[in-house]
Amino acid sequence: MPFDQLHRRDFITLLGGAAVAWPLAAHAQQSGKMWRIGLIAHEQLKHYDVLFDELRQLGYVEGHNIIVDRRYAQGSAERFDEFAAEMVRLKADLIIVNTTPAAIAVKKVTTTTPIVIPTAIDPVGAGLISSFAHPGGNITGSTILSAELSAKRLELLKEVIPGLSRMAVLWNDANPANTLAWTQTQDAARALGVTLQPHAVQGPMGLELAFAKMAAERSDAVFVLEDALIIQYLKQIIDFANEKRLPTVFGHRDRVEAGGLMSYGPRFAELMRRAASQVDKILKGARPADLPVELPTAFEFVINLKTAQALGLAVPPTLLSRADEVIE
Repeated sequence: MPFDQLHRRDFITLLGGAAVAWPLAAHAQQSGKMWRIGLIAHEQLKHYDVLFDELRQLGYVEGHNIIVDRRYAQGSAERFDEFAAEMVRLKADLIIVNTTPAAIAVKKVTTTTPIVIPTAIDPVGAGLISSFAHPGGNITGSTILSAELSAKRLELLKEVIPGLSRMAVLWNDANPANTLAWTQTQDAARALGVTLQPHAVQGPMGLELAFAKMAAERSDAVFVLEDALIIQYLKQIIDFANEKRLPTVFGHRDRVEAGGLMSYGPRFAELMRRAASQVDKILKGARPADLPVELPTAFEFVINLKTAQALGLAVPPTLLSRADEVIE
């Protein structure tokens, strides 16, 4: 569904739930309960620091009134089933996941333990929730609007490369949440006259195969449909693209800080603060089924001018003026 339609239908409903900085002596400490929170992710990311810092502000202090069990798959998505079962055995009060496959794994073993996913790609399409406004099960969180923003990212890339005709797309086709993003990327490419060269990546071997095909196909640029698996290979992707003088576009500023050309997407820190607020509400008695999955309200467009110069690209001044940040 196009972003403008989603926006008109759900925007007002979904804005609720912004984090409120309660004093440290809030309910979380007064209850005297030791809460057990599980975290299942592909790898440790600095975004989680924001989430747990915000939880501390809300009164949840690790070792004092919360226990956090962290499990990282390190690229082995098959371990999500193992981790999900372990969290149920540990009787976690709530489980935080950062990827749809992890959420699916947890949902298979429990329909009662609350699940919060701060960076959902397409939770409705992946079957995690019934709707944004009324999730209807044991899962809530926020969405990064990956599908809805794909067209915008492609348009920005086309402004930098007016002659763009062949574009490699790196994506994890095993993640059902990526289906809509891939479909909308195809639609946007057709509208702009760009031929897509898709490369499915589910692990290191798939990445190496994708690199070989991209070199042989003489792509003009690289478009990355991000999920938790793909971003584990961020350094390899950026190093390869820059070596082959291929412009890249991503969904988050971290990728540009690491040497990618540009990014457009939500501010992840905001999503993590919202996730902390949702955790707080659930531990105080709210049901995930009644907590809307929230839309991001803060977005940022970042360009790495140093990378552009190394690639021999002249970024239009009008585009630079629209950037929230230009890295030089």
